[in-house]
Amino acid sequence: MVINMIKIYILVLLTLLFSGCVNKHGVSAKYYSDCTEYYDVQGYYHKKCGKDDIFTYKDIGDAFKSEEKKPQGNVW
Repeated sequence: MVINMIKIYILVLLTLLFSGCVNKHGVSAKYYSDCTEYYDVQGYYHKKCGKDDIFTYKDIGDAFKSEEKKPQGNVW
């Protein structure tokens, strides 16, 4: 009974993990992000993308970082 529940849990977890599209930004519902690319009057290139990512690779990296401990007092 317990082993069957574990198998179902793993199957559901794998289904959820591979349900999104993996692209160069992270995991999103679409493979290609809707981006607007343009040059402004001064000739600078701009690229604005929507926030359609479920999570990005930066979010994954931030989740595993440990918090830096601040000093308790003066070091002198």
